[in-house]
Amino acid sequence: MKKLIYVLAASVALFSSCAKDPIENTATVGMAGEWYVTADVVDENGEILYEDLMGPFIVSTFNTAANVPTEMYVYDNANFWDFQVQVKADAAAMTFATDGMAPNLTYESNVQITGGKITYGAAKTPSGQPADAIEFCVKFDDDDDGFTYKIHGYRYTGFTADE
Repeated sequence: MKKLIYVLAASVALFSSCAKDPIENTATVGMAGEWYVTADVVDENGEILYEDLMGPFIVSTFNTAANVPTEMYVYDNANFWDFQVQVKADAAAMTFATDGMAPNLTYESNVQITGGKITYGAAKTPSGQPADAIEFCVKFDDDDDGFTYKIHGYRYTGFTADE
């Protein structure tokens, strides 16, 4: 009987120690991700001057260490201009922007992001499936041409048919 009690106690201890705390999402979970995007040059009215400058590339958006819904990072993974910048975010409205020029965290320069927004299900992937859409305008203080670039695309699906 003692043996049965020890086995039962050990089993209870084993199963109760396996209980995990639930993993919580980050404060910007709906805005975070990888995005398959293209870049156009636009004028001050948003009219396209030069379309699809270099073909598609990946941009990442992700949470800051503060884990608050009011800030996140935008990073082009050194695919376009080599920029990473912290932006002000509104996780409820799914919008983001910098306050004027903000420091580029990849090299010494400044970046301005305006009009950033993410819209659930508003894009269509090349395979025809719906996906979340992203768009924002970006300017760089070291751009000799002084262009404004409109970055736009869809949430990266990982499917080769969508690349």
